[in-house]
Amino acid sequence: MKILVTGGGGFVGGYIVDLLLARGYAVRSLGRSPQPKLEAKGVEVICGDLADNQSVSDAVAGVDAVFHVAAKAGVWGSWDSYYQANVVGTKNVVEACQAHGVTRLVYTSTPSVVFNRQPFRGQGNELPYGKNWLCHYAHTKAIAEQEVLAANTDSLKVVALRPHLVFGPGDPHLLPRVVESVKAGRLKIVGDGRNRVDVSFVKDVAAAHLAAFDALDSGRGAGQAYFISQGQPVEIWPWLNQVLEGLGHPPLTKKIPLPLAYAAGGVGELVWKLFNRSGEPPITRFVAVELAKDHYFDCAQAEHDLGVALGYTMKDALNQTISDLKERGF
Repeated sequence: MKILVTGGGGFVGGYIVDLLLARGYAVRSLGRSPQPKLEAKGVEVICGDLADNQSVSDAVAGVDAVFHVAAKAGVWGSWDSYYQANVVGTKNVVEACQAHGVTRLVYTSTPSVVFNRQPFRGQGNELPYGKNWLCHYAHTKAIAEQEVLAANTDSLKVVALRPHLVFGPGDPHLLPRVVESVKAGRLKIVGDGRNRVDVSFVKDVAAAHLAAFDALDSGRGAGQAYFISQGQPVEIWPWLNQVLEGLGHPPLTKKIPLPLAYAAGGVGELVWKLFNRSGEPPITRFVAVELAKDHYFDCAQAEHDLGVALGYTMKDALNQTISDLKERGF
């Protein structure tokens, strides 16, 4: 069996590639840049842009199944940049799967597709898609997820997974950015510091993707979206302080009320737009809301329908993550 992983050179995609190789599958990866490390593992690497229909079609041709992991993440950038990568790119993947007779498509989504500026406390698949969007990433991923699920048929079985705050060895974004912000004195606790949030260990997230892939073979989960996490929400600020302590950094203690952080985010966004500044503002309104409110979900349906099972305790996951961050100089 030959399988395509879009974004196979990325964080989550890389772990999925390794699990597929361990099963003995032939693996192809589509990304925008060369991936010599993947090629050294025997992965066929194709360079191309998701928004380019021909590149995607060429990558899908000849494979039996697709894991569509690649996306434009982050919280800042133009609408068009997010739309092209996340919506047009996903449409191209779906159309290529249909044209080339692919039978299974596993799509990496995000809980941000239900964002509505309100807290989430244990709700599940009954949640509607979001509204009152504060970032293009969440909005475009919601559009893309609906496109993917609408393509589910008997001939192309589709499932979407929504892992929340993925962390682990090799993390290029979440915890490294936290550490850098702490070292620069920029990060403060937003709100009262007691909000609970789902987090997801990358090795379990990758395993969940393969569990979904297996489930689709018999039609289980087809046409559905599932929240994925470690199954136990954490108080995010004490959890981050645990990581910081393990790395030898001082804990976060200073707080800023959500209304003030939200206002600062609005000002930052305006300044960045008016002066066309590069990079991201220090804080955005979306980030302020995410940092201050509860965001944990009912993940039991994924276990029931897809057979998703956790292989790591939170203690094991944190130990591996902190060791990796230490090795990388954080």
